[in-house]
Amino acid sequence: MRKRATVRQLAAETGLSVTTVSRALNGQDNVAPRTRELVLQAVGRLGHQAPRRRTDRDAIYVRCPHLLSDYFGVIVSAIAEAADLHGIEVTLNAGEAAQRSDALSRLAGRAGVGGAILILPPEPGEDLVRLRDQGVPFVVVDPRTAPPRDIMAVSAAHFSGARSLMAHLVGLGHRRVGIIGGPREWLVTDARTAGYLAALADVGVLPSPDLMRFATEPATEHGYRAARALLDRPDRPTALVGFNDKMAVGALRAAAERGLRVPADLSIAGFDDIDVSRATQPMLTTIRQPLAELGRMAVTLLMRQLDRHEHDALHVELATELVVRGSTGPVPEGPGAP
Repeated sequence: MRKRATVRQLAAETGLSVTTVSRALNGQDNVAPRTRELVLQAVGRLGHQAPRRRTDRDAIYVRCPHLLSDYFGVIVSAIAEAADLHGIEVTLNAGEAAQRSDALSRLAGRAGVGGAILILPPEPGEDLVRLRDQGVPFVVVDPRTAPPRDIMAVSAAHFSGARSLMAHLVGLGHRRVGIIGGPREWLVTDARTAGYLAALADVGVLPSPDLMRFATEPATEHGYRAARALLDRPDRPTALVGFNDKMAVGALRAAAERGLRVPADLSIAGFDDIDVSRATQPMLTTIRQPLAELGRMAVTLLMRQLDRHEHDALHVELATELVVRGSTGPVPEGPGAP
């Protein structure tokens, strides 16, 4: 990791006083925006991180700009439990309150916060770089976009998980597989889609844009709508893979409305292995994400930063697992069969 600049180095670089530099780094209101920008630019020119200005055992700020459902709730709970083992309290900002555009800029000057864990942050990479240069130790969980250089992140192995799921369907004879993807701008959508297509390419099947739908939100209703459009095609797919389990549940509903039996007429699979995957009939074949381990690993990585350990791997991917249940079966005979 990069060495930290000293306040005196920054003062010499900018021509400002040590007091002014210190105020700028601590986010105090009595510093002009242009002055604060000069200090941050100096940090970048020196190739250093901003001086640490917190005690290493202040609270961990956890930001999750989503409802704490059975997906995000598991991650946040694991973070809180892991932090407690280190004797550190957690300050949580979640739901709509966490979607404020100035959340990261406010964090830089927040007293009593030793570091942060940002779950699926909506801000662009430049904002994360700025936070890093302000000297705030943080870890990104499940980054929405590719994390910038020198920013620590942890996620599941989305590509390999999606590939193994599609390989399972291909092994059952499916070739016309409908892909119900998540938001196009999300990194995870690209990774999972690439994994699905890679497994199809392994058996010589080229991707068909007609069999792909992408939703603006990975919710049940969006999965239902996408599945409905795919299943109403005259050459409907023999299997559907949802971006997540909730979207796969929506696909189950669309199939039931059309009198399609799962898996006799249509196979359906999800991703995540949240509780709802075991509450459907039939239960969903899916990819199990290590959600609790994502939270625990984020705390571990943050603690290593606070303890000033060096890091060779800045982006950690945790293994996923294919869970085969009753919603997938051999390709039906007739149209769409190989």
